[in-house]
Amino acid sequence: MNPILACDDSTRFAIVIHGGAYWGAEPEPARRTTLRKVAERAGRWLKDGAPALAVVEEVVVLLEDSGVFNAGRGSITNLAGDVEMDAAIMDGRTLDVGAVAAVSQLKNPIRGARYVMKWTPHVLLSGPSADDFLAAGGLETVDRTYFHAAKPKPDFEEKGTVGAVALDRCGNLAAGASTGGFTGKMAGRIGDTPIPGAGLYADNDLVAVASTGHGESFLKTVLAYEVAARMRFAKQPIEEAANNAVFETLEATGGQGGLIAVNSLGQTVSVYNSDGMLVETFTSESVLANED
Repeated sequence: MNPILACDDSTRFAIVIHGGAYWGAEPEPARRTTLRKVAERAGRWLKDGAPALAVVEEVVVLLEDSGVFNAGRGSITNLAGDVEMDAAIMDGRTLDVGAVAAVSQLKNPIRGARYVMKWTPHVLLSGPSADDFLAAGGLETVDRTYFHAAKPKPDFEEKGTVGAVALDRCGNLAAGASTGGFTGKMAGRIGDTPIPGAGLYADNDLVAVASTGHGESFLKTVLAYEVAARMRFAKQPIEEAANNAVFETLEATGGQGGLIAVNSLGQTVSVYNSDGMLVETFTSESVLANED
């Protein structure tokens, strides 16, 4: 990726990506390996001065294209047997957000979300109208055979959604997320992923957050924003705010899942109350540690 408006005001940067919360045994090793490779690649981009918003978008594209997560090519089907995908991206500099929901033709829903942010006055577009508008705008579309889950598999297992948060060397934060929803969802169901404040949030003065898990609970609690609110109004540090959001607010609704976050100081955190959550982190601190 070629850096655009390269950042070099600071040596500090960080990227955290997740491959979803899970229950039961840890998912197949390919997911962990893919996350690690993508995190390392994103870390190099940030080190070279790439902006957080662009890095988050490209990270999610790579995860969507991998086919091993419940996003993009690997998206699962709804009760009607169709793939309907959600994605969103948020810029911590401006609080601008772009999102798509229940799209079924886009190769990369996160590209659609970025397009909505950049080229429309809206935050969220959904369904066939969104597919048609974004295709007319030049975004790549695919037919149903592209999606892995649309092909019956006797050994199919549910895959995790994906998300990323980043801090670049100009001090800017960004968050992005993409998902195919959950197994057995009703046609037309929209989860927390494309909803700012629930599935993701980014504010340069505070934190960038991306959530994963039982989407309805994240919608009810607006959990991603709660982390930011705890930091702003209760003056809680990032780790305390994230832990309280998950173990107090989320659990009070019976919800399970987790979140990743990074603040303007480059401090990162991942918290979950599910059995596990796939997470990889790459920061300027880890680079220095490897050089010692």
